[in-house]
This record gives sequence, C-alpha cells and structure tokens, in this order.
Amino acid sequence: MRDAYPRIREQGAEVVAVGTGGRGMAAAFSEDYEIPYPVLLDDDARAARTVALKKIGFFQMFDPATWPGTARAWRGGHRIGMAGKRVTQLGSTFVIAPENELRYEHRDRNSTDHPPLDEILSALRE
Repeated sequence: MRDAYPRIREQGAEVVAVGTGGRGMAAAFSEDYEIPYPVLLDDDARAARTVALKKIGFFQMFDPATWPGTARAWRGGHRIGMAGKRVTQLGSTFVIAPENELRYEHRDRNSTDHPPLDEILSALRE
C-alpha cells in the first residue's frame, strides 16, 4: 500500500492501517517502512471483532501455502518485525466509500495473502 499510496490518493481515497501492537510498535512500523498514512491501534481487538476477522492456529502460520508469499516478501526486502498482541489474527482490506458503502472486501486466507492492488484501485474507480 505504501508504494501505491500516491495512486490511491489520486483517486480521492485515503489509506488507514490498523495494527495489533502498541504505540511503540506502530511508530517503529511507520518509521521503518516509511508509512505515509495513519496507523491506528486496535489493542483491545474491538475493530477486529466488529468486522469479524478470522484467527488461525499458531501452527497454521507456518503452513506450506504461505511459503511462496514469504519468499516473495523476503526477496522484496520485507522482514518480520515485532509481533503484535494477536499474531494469529489475519488481516483484511476494505474499500469504504462515502456514506459507508462497502465497495471492496478482501479477507486474508493466510498470513501472506494480500489483495491484488489492481482490484483495490478498480474498486476506488467505481
């Protein structure tokens, strides 16, 4: 999302990340990865519960299905930082239009599953 942020802003949209760690982790994440958009905290999992985010078992984090995504991330220079409070919680991506219209939803199937950027940009153009 960081690299696509200018393209997303050109569509009149904003990106907001929601993390599971504390303030220090959010600040380190924002600084280490040069995140230009807000990073909010969900310490008590209230937001995660509201959108019914899925959790996986600890050993599922090491599922062979995640290996290609992990290898791709490592080749891209990404490294695993400190773990947040809910390491087994999967992420999601939502595109929400004015008046709370849900235009796009992607719920990660594993820890390396992220939506294609083209799908997100397409939902912004709708």
